[in-house]
Amino acid sequence: MLRLQNINYTYPEGTKGLQDVSLEIKKGSKVAFLGENGAGKSSLFLVLNGIHKPQKGKYFLEENRFKFTSKERKQMAAKVGYVFQDPDVQLFAGTVFEDVAFGPSNLGLKGEELENRVNKYIELLGIVELKEKAPHQLSYGQKKQVAVAGVLAMEPEIVLFDEPFAWLDNRHKQIMTGIIDDLNKQGKTVLISTHNPDFAYEWADDVVLMKQGRVIASDSPEKVMTNKVMMQEIGMELPLVVRLAKKMGMENHPRSVHEFL
Repeated sequence: MLRLQNINYTYPEGTKGLQDVSLEIKKGSKVAFLGENGAGKSSLFLVLNGIHKPQKGKYFLEENRFKFTSKERKQMAAKVGYVFQDPDVQLFAGTVFEDVAFGPSNLGLKGEELENRVNKYIELLGIVELKEKAPHQLSYGQKKQVAVAGVLAMEPEIVLFDEPFAWLDNRHKQIMTGIIDDLNKQGKTVLISTHNPDFAYEWADDVVLMKQGRVIASDSPEKVMTNKVMMQEIGMELPLVVRLAKKMGMENHPRSVHEFL
């Protein structure tokens, strides 16, 4: 389990990224974070991954307190993987293979063990034909796949996806959805930040609504995302199936269009 107590983070120029954030994330769960730009979703993920050190608050992973020392941050990178919204932030090596190998090599993998680990995730992501190409030569969707492979090659217990579907075409959206679902089936804890209430409502076990660095609500999609006032507070509409169900006077709200039909 992952637990935060009164986390506060302020950027060097004075912008408040997180204000008194307290959360509990169950192991193996699927959690969607919803909120407008600047709501604090990315700031929270950067704390969870150990990149940002909060000025106040406590962070526990499996009941062990994380104190953001250099050693702990390196260990945290192996436990909590972060797929950035923009893959160009993550990709820098000369070839796809070298890029995917960077993380596990920092964990101490070498030789055949490293090569096998990298090939495993290159194959899993369906990018074998790209492994000797330079990342900057790839399409946006392909770059996203390489970035995901690099994170998964470290075999983290928790995977954070910041806007995983942003700017992807339909084909790569389907690929990304399959990857995310497979991770959760393997027992991984998967956290996603998104602007898509329809996806969050259908996919998530729990939903966290954020505004101006604060958590407005955290509960099941049925309890949070059927509440018009809460959704309006974070600048979002109710999910489509909820709006349709309310119009038809249905007491039980279906989670997907398929259930609705």
